[in-house]
Amino acid sequence: MAKGRKAAAHPSRLRHHPRADKAGSPPGTLRYVGPDNPEDTLATLIEFGPDEGAFFETRFTSLEEGKQYTPQQKTFWLNLHGLGNVELLKYVGRRFNLHPLVMEDILNTEQRPKVEVYAGYLFIIARLVHLEEGDQLGSEQIAIVLGRGFVLTFQEKPTGTFNSIRESLKNAQSQIRKLGADYLVYSLLDKLVDRYFGVVEKLGERIELVDDDIAAGPVPEHMNEIQNLRRALLYLKRGLWPTREVVNVMQRDDPDFFHAETQLYLRDVYDHTVQLIESTEALRDLVGSLQDTYLALQSNRMNLQMRMLTAVTTIFMPLSLVAGIYGMNFDNMPELHWQDGYFLVLGAMGILAAGLIGYFKLRRWF
Repeated sequence: MAKGRKAAAHPSRLRHHPRADKAGSPPGTLRYVGPDNPEDTLATLIEFGPDEGAFFETRFTSLEEGKQYTPQQKTFWLNLHGLGNVELLKYVGRRFNLHPLVMEDILNTEQRPKVEVYAGYLFIIARLVHLEEGDQLGSEQIAIVLGRGFVLTFQEKPTGTFNSIRESLKNAQSQIRKLGADYLVYSLLDKLVDRYFGVVEKLGERIELVDDDIAAGPVPEHMNEIQNLRRALLYLKRGLWPTREVVNVMQRDDPDFFHAETQLYLRDVYDHTVQLIESTEALRDLVGSLQDTYLALQSNRMNLQMRMLTAVTTIFMPLSLVAGIYGMNFDNMPELHWQDGYFLVLGAMGILAAGLIGYFKLRRWF
């Protein structure tokens, strides 16, 4: 980006991997795998129905509070922020008969986007992308469970991404209230995919800034920025391709989990993922051209410098020859005894140098 900006450091390939702590554990072992110090779990339960007053929202942070609460509406959304309270997560898993492998994937926050069908519910893994401080690209795992009249979501931390959906649920005339749990899942996925558009736009702006800076004069920091952009776009691609397949599977699903009307909306999300993939590929091509431009400008600058050095060397070579001749120690050198020999030789050397400079300028060698 700008010349004064410090390039973002690339994490070491030899750093400790959290999955290593879980190596050798039996399948279904519930242990958090992700960033250090996971946040404590905050559960938000929203019950809703198509009627005007059929909306209730409550929060609880402890296992005891969760056990005491019983939903009143036939459709509800339980959202859990933070994965630090494993006991509370275990209780939710038992309450909704979630498979141990599903709970294991929820706590392992390094999963790739996927969709899996279980008896009575659909399990979806998606990723929420964002730009962190310093324009570093990061992501957060969002696990979604769609059952008969309920939706469970598990987030690593509160981000406010779904606030607009919560506000929509308060409106009795909204589509979510009318169409139920499957449309809520569509709305969640649509929000996650829309976040990609913002990130792609920001990366496009960064590419334009780097392009302008390189045109003004390439510096080594530009290559670091180009490599960071290349890695960010590759990261986006690795998230978008499986997300597209997830949405494709859901829009082709039989009416077990998604009604026909909701599948039409899922088709729109699928189109958005295809558009994002195409935009990402276009940006990757631009980053590749940025690198070619940087290398070409650096090569051109070096050629100019080498041409200048060659011209200077060529000018001084005949002068060195003259100085070398009159620096020999022979006794019979008549010019050494001339009264004005020193000044004549200097003048001849000056005329020779001026003639070479004029010749080079005439040929436009510098």
